[in-house]
Amino acid sequence: MGGINSVCIQEYADCLETIPYTLAQNAGLKAIEVVTDLRNRHAEGAPNAGVNVRKGEISDMIEEKVVQPLLVSHSAMSLATESCIMILKIDDIVPAR
Repeated sequence: MGGINSVCIQEYADCLETIPYTLAQNAGLKAIEVVTDLRNRHAEGAPNAGVNVRKGEISDMIEEKVVQPLLVSHSAMSLATESCIMILKIDDIVPAR
């Protein structure tokens, strides 16, 4: 994918990265190191890797029995995306008036 769409997707991905960063930071962990390790684990083919705040490391979330229903994640992502779209539309409408 190229052009403006790739920029939008990259920015969306960067925004999603704030979730494990904030989780690690709130747990008192070194957030940059944790997110870097999480990225490496995902790149190595461990899609279930996540931040384990009890152990202070990256663990397999399925083995730790930490799961979240897909409907909850889908609903939260849809709401966040729709909110951003509405804000962008307001920015387009206000100058037009």
